[in-house]
Amino acid sequence: MRRLVALALALGATLGVAGTARGEAERVIVALGDSLTAGLGVAPDATYPALLEARLRRAGYHYRVVNAGVSGDTTAGGLRRLAWALRAHPEIVIVALGANDGLRAQSVSAMRVNLTSMLDRLDEAGVRVLLAGMRVPPNYGADYSRDFAAVFTDLGRRPGIAFMPFLLDGVAADRRLNQSDGLHPTADGYRVIADRMYPYLEPLLSK
Repeated sequence: MRRLVALALALGATLGVAGTARGEAERVIVALGDSLTAGLGVAPDATYPALLEARLRRAGYHYRVVNAGVSGDTTAGGLRRLAWALRAHPEIVIVALGANDGLRAQSVSAMRVNLTSMLDRLDEAGVRVLLAGMRVPPNYGADYSRDFAAVFTDLGRRPGIAFMPFLLDGVAADRRLNQSDGLHPTADGYRVIADRMYPYLEPLLSK
């Protein structure tokens, strides 16, 4: 609940900025995700959305990055929250969902439908998209793991979509970069995520 309240306040503040003269206001990026985006277990300024915003400012880009991560969220939850996120008038949305679908062994076909619906709605709204892929461990079964990964690969081929094949590239399974649960990155892990995501995000940016 506290996370949802904080997210509402962040979006409210962003609406105040984006609702002014768009040409002069900061542009908005919304990172729509789960606990891997929210930053469970780390300080707010250590999450990858916060690190991306700091890097963008250093590079001369005027963007506010809204952390719309909610712990435990699935692609179905992200789809339900999408209209709310669009109220911030984002220029770019980072879609980083699916980890909880996989951990709960939910239907791959339902996940595909949810993500496709999100991408369709973002396209209709004229929002540029960075899709971050996700994988599940092989102990979920070879067929499930393959079909799960294929959803992201297939959707990443859509025209106009920037595709980061794996959100946790360079972080997953590295004990030095993960908290004791083995699932959530440490602050060092988030620095790796932000560094590896930036090259996929930069082509979507406007000066």
